[in-house]
Amino acid sequence: MSTSRPGRRTPNRQELEVWRAFVETTEAVRAELGRRLQNDTGLSPGDYVVLLGLSEAPGHRLRSSDLASEIGWERSRLSHHLARMERRDLISREDCATDNRGAEIVLTDAGAAAFRGSITPHFRAIRELFVDALTPDQLVAAGEIARALQARLDRS
Repeated sequence: MSTSRPGRRTPNRQELEVWRAFVETTEAVRAELGRRLQNDTGLSPGDYVVLLGLSEAPGHRLRSSDLASEIGWERSRLSHHLARMERRDLISREDCATDNRGAEIVLTDAGAAAFRGSITPHFRAIRELFVDALTPDQLVAAGEIARALQARLDRS
């Protein structure tokens, strides 16, 4: 009788092969999407995620701590990235009206235009590299896999 508990045993060879293929392919797709985004629009993947978060926020503004939570970044990483984006006039920082200790990150007109200009080429690359590579059934399965993994992470 095995003394190992469910979830405590190590992956077998086949499971590790699937895991490695998943990780390597995911990284390759992300890298190619990032390369195309940069080449087509001049935006980095980091720029895109920040601009997306601000474009979806009420009034196109968020406190930096809320933006960090929204996009899943550490605040120090976000702060450095925002400084670079501010120099390029993609975002601005304004004093927070409700808390004088904080700042709000605001999407500028130039940032909004850059984001709008990035949507079509980025979506085209997503279609080519991800959607069109899968059958309809595989696409459904990929969604199910992503939701299962997210549910496991949410419980952690």
